[in-house]
Amino acid sequence: MPKTSDLHLVELDLTDIATFDGRVVMIVAGDGTLDQIGRKLNKLTKGAIARLVASAQFEKMKQGECTSLAFPAGMSAVAIDVVKLDRRATVDVARKAGAKAAQSRGSSNVTILAGLLKSTTDLAMGYALRCYDFLDHKTNRDDDNGATQITVMSSKADDHRDAFDTALCLVDGVNFTRDLVNEPANILHTSEFANRLLTLQNLGIDVEVLDEEALGKLGMGALLGVGQGSACPSKVVVMHWKGGAKDERPFALVGKGVCFDTGGISLKPAGGMEDMTSDMGGAAVVAGTMMALAKRGAKANVVGLVGLVENMPSSTAQRPGDVVKSMKGDTIEVINTDAEGRLVLCDVMWYAQDRFNPTGMIDLATLTGAIIIGLGHENAGVFSNDDTLCNALLSAARAEDEGAWRMPLGDGYDALLKSRIADMKNIGGRPAGSITAAQFLQRFVKPQTPWIHLDIAGVCQTPGASTYSASRASGWGVRTLNRLISEIAESN
Repeated sequence: MPKTSDLHLVELDLTDIATFDGRVVMIVAGDGTLDQIGRKLNKLTKGAIARLVASAQFEKMKQGECTSLAFPAGMSAVAIDVVKLDRRATVDVARKAGAKAAQSRGSSNVTILAGLLKSTTDLAMGYALRCYDFLDHKTNRDDDNGATQITVMSSKADDHRDAFDTALCLVDGVNFTRDLVNEPANILHTSEFANRLLTLQNLGIDVEVLDEEALGKLGMGALLGVGQGSACPSKVVVMHWKGGAKDERPFALVGKGVCFDTGGISLKPAGGMEDMTSDMGGAAVVAGTMMALAKRGAKANVVGLVGLVENMPSSTAQRPGDVVKSMKGDTIEVINTDAEGRLVLCDVMWYAQDRFNPTGMIDLATLTGAIIIGLGHENAGVFSNDDTLCNALLSAARAEDEGAWRMPLGDGYDALLKSRIADMKNIGGRPAGSITAAQFLQRFVKPQTPWIHLDIAGVCQTPGASTYSASRASGWGVRTLNRLISEIAESN
């Protein structure tokens, strides 16, 4: 896939347009009016563009859709990709238009003739996001996997420069998340995950890795219990971006990082277990968000914490019926070892609050299959104790076109977590499975902490390619969290 360093924004210059190689992307307004660029291309192609926009095919195209003219006469380009898009198109439509155009990109260089398009950055961002694929373990492949250079030509390039550069920072963060989610567990075990997060120090993020000895001293018995059956050591990684005022309390992001989940002694069925390489999706979103914030120089203090474990069955594995003690001091009866993510999160969440006293906290986890039954792959489940923070997140998700739906919490669900021998059970049974998981986590949220739990099991990976990705890993959440941080922590 092309890297964002291969994307360039330049001033529009049509002097040598006939000699442009690869693919040329042009914009035509919904009414078919040809601008300066369109008229130039129409002349070079001996009227082919005008015939296209006058056709029934163009009439039937919706805003943001794309059609191609292969090997146009009068040009060196292998194709002209014609995008139907009004000059003042909305962010959402422009991004999707870019993604649509990218589906035709092949393996050539690309020149996007944006002209006077107001949403040039959004078109380019959609294009860049859709260029992603994960082929690191393919032996017979084009190393460039597509376009080696993507040049965006704008009539007012300098006006778009800052927004364009910021968009590429977000694309980098999203793709970092996708890479982590796509990696197989024999490559991305707990130590390798921690090592990749240590590279974020190059961006100015303070990164600290806590090993099992440190976690034991902190009393993280719930987290350590999950990983005790694996040869891979459990770790907690703390990433601190200090872009705000020195004395400013940070906002906290907490991610579940189960690098592989067999279910432990409560073993999962074999069918589909290979997808459990993505059970660290919450930690991946936190990591990608921290990268995006640092790359764009966010003027906010944000701390990202991830609990990295592997849940395996062995002679040392945690058993159903075991009782563990959390860092908070509460005891937990482990009814099902496959309800392990909440055991990881509860200790990391408590540590985040105890150490950093954050202004707010969001945890992310591929936590329950039940949320997929309820919301499918269209929306993440949103649970919160604070309407203001929750509404801000839902607004950010809508602005970024990342599905999110608020789910209920309530004292009535707590009865399902009562244990005969401990302070609570780690699972409440089949009814309201996603809600009881959130209720469990809420017990580890201090009263003064605004908190959101995001169950991303349905949106972390999609069944196939999606609007913005040829890969199953979506990178959901990086754009939403980046916007949220911008609006609640950088607006002052």
